Amino acid sequence: MVMFKKIKSFEVVFNDPEKVYGSGEKVAGRVVVEVCEVTRVKAVRILACGVAKVLWMQGSQQCKQTSEYLRFEDTLLLEDQPTGENEMVIMRPGNKYEYKFGFELPQGPLGTSFKGKYGCVDYWVKAFLDRPSQPTQETKKFFEVMDLVDVNTPDLMAPVSAKKEKKVSCMFIPDGQVSVSARIDRKGFCEGDEISIHADFENTCSRIVVPKAAIVARHTYLANGQTKVLTQKLSSVRGNHIISGTCASWRGKSLRVQKIRPSILGCNILRVEYSLLIYVSVPGSKKVILDLPLVIGSRSGLSSRTSSMASRTSSEMSWIDLNIPDTPEGEPDLIMFLLPFWPAWVCEIVTVRHFLAKLLMPMFSLAPPCYMDIIPEDHRLESPTTPLLDDTDGSQDSPIFMYAPEFKFMPPPTYTEVIIAILQIVL
Repeated sequence: MVMFKKIKSFEVVFNDPEKVYGSGEKVAGRVVVEVCEVTRVKAVRILACGVAKVLWMQGSQQCKQTSEYLRFEDTLLLEDQPTGENEMVIMRPGNKYEYKFGFELPQGPLGTSFKGKYGCVDYWVKAFLDRPSQPTQETKKFFEVMDLVDVNTPDLMAPVSAKKEKKVSCMFIPDGQVSVSARIDRKGFCEGDEISIHADFENTCSRIVVPKAAIVARHTYLANGQTKVLTQKLSSVRGNHIISGTCASWRGKSLRVQKIRPSILGCNILRVEYSLLIYVSVPGSKKVILDLPLVIGSRSGLSSRTSSMASRTSSEMSWIDLNIPDTPEGEPDLIMFLLPFWPAWVCEIVTVRHFLAKLLMPMFSLAPPCYMDIIPEDHRLESPTTPLLDDTDGSQDSPIFMYAPEFKFMPPPTYTEVIIAILQIVL
């Protein structure tokens, strides 16, 4: 208990606490020490580590593996501080002692900071306070690292396509087949990008099928020769039902990449991979699934962001900004021409009313906008209004049940004529 009373504070502080570091960048900060009474300090040391860890239990066996990315050790020194015998620093109450440190991250691939169910990739700086005749005191602070994945390489800019057919049977009697072919423009994407899907579906069986697409994350953990794989659906979209003997096509069906971590592909014990699944749910049979691999990057070029940023900007503009008419240049204004000939108090009233009329009336006298022109395409109805098949994605496919889904539309833009009436009274 005496040891803890002497130390008022002992912490690691980074110069830029919110920064996300990359390979080759410098991590700088300081170790701050404050004491409650006179204390002799032998040394202040730091240890910087970056480690990938995997751990899970498989029966009675513990599967555990580690991989090290960073290890840096250093003994820190104070500047212009008095020292006593044996090179010890004498710390006194009321003073704040700061030990500065700095190191560079290794060049080359680094594991992106990650926390999963059975593993993680962590980076931290641990400080040690050595004092004579007392246990060493420790403090630890984490920082974040992101491995830069450039999606503008030729491999990631190349299109990806696949095709698959599945024969359907009922009680060992052939019942036609379901075929799917799909293509996306490129393999690499970043957060906020739109995946444009081009797909063709053909249904020659006697059942009603539903095409769908989803972005799926796959976490793979490897330890002691064992593998653990977890999958999670992140976002999805579905199309209209396809009845027997008909075909359907997607031409630019969009699916947005949500806020997710970049792909981790360079670690030998932990991988984070993404894929686009385009599949067809067939009642009473297994799904027809196309798996198109994706790479989620941390760096996006201008060409890959232009379309998504333009669509986002246009959707965020209000309908007032889009519809306010501009006043033609050179239009004669009789009121402003007669102002010099009127008394001063009349000019003030007329000027104010005229200014408000020209500024506000065009904004509130317009007809309400069309719903389809204002609401972005992402929020419009993706599913048909006719009843669909049961949309269960579990391990067991349900029989043919029909249901009417509940649809939630975005409200139309605010429009009222009360403001117009008030402006007419005031003006």
